[in-house]
Amino acid sequence: MRCSLPCLSTPRPVAALSDEYPQGHLDPRHRHGRAQLLFAAAGVMIVTTDAGSYVVPPQKALWLPAGVEHEVLCRSAVSLRTLYVEADAVAGLPVCPQVIEVSGLLRALILEAMTLDADYAVDGRDGRIMRLILDEIAEGPRVGLFLPMPSDERLLRLCRHVLTHLTAPGDLDAWAEIARMGRRTMTRLFRLQTGMSFVAWRQRARLVTASARLSEGCSVLQAACEVGYDSPSAFTALFQRELGTTPSVYIRQARRPAPGGTPEGGLHC
Repeated sequence: MRCSLPCLSTPRPVAALSDEYPQGHLDPRHRHGRAQLLFAAAGVMIVTTDAGSYVVPPQKALWLPAGVEHEVLCRSAVSLRTLYVEADAVAGLPVCPQVIEVSGLLRALILEAMTLDADYAVDGRDGRIMRLILDEIAEGPRVGLFLPMPSDERLLRLCRHVLTHLTAPGDLDAWAEIARMGRRTMTRLFRLQTGMSFVAWRQRARLVTASARLSEGCSVLQAACEVGYDSPSAFTALFQRELGTTPSVYIRQARRPAPGGTPEGGLHC
């Protein structure tokens, strides 16, 4: 991604960066001295940290606290709008990475932030816009598009296998055999390291993958089949329970046109 050093050194609590990235672009592991809000105005990103992977579809945003090592993979062409935030800019900001639902208000504020001068007046209108953005981040609803990953190499091998065989059937004994562990040891250690049961993790993996495929243009039926659901109704019920919306509504939100008026690759900090 375009160098963000000017953003990190600006003497303002919040700085803004706008850029465009092609499908398949990979930004290797790195970290920043400021927190970040990565807003996918269009396209789908996969952001991976030591704790796991976050899917960031269009009209969602990922909050990354300062110092968190991460890499970014663009599954499709991405219109990225990033805010760099000083750690003490406002109280109540998330202390862990979070995928955030971007309301209409927050979306408009982020796009407006892209037009502000780097040396905006902190005590004027522009400063109030930035402070309102931080309030919206602190209060915004979280989205369950995070897939935690274990640290144990045997469990990592199992997770990688699941992610490449989402439609494969199998019981816990079969999965434990892939991990080369006993069933009880596997299930106990998996919950300890991820905070989820293996069954719940596999279900989350299918949902996270399906959400990305829906954002990329798949139909509900196609996305459900690709992750192993024979019944679109069962998939829809799970999707709504976990993400708080139906796949059809999610698709409409995800395919909203990218905002115009910002030059491609424009740098505003």
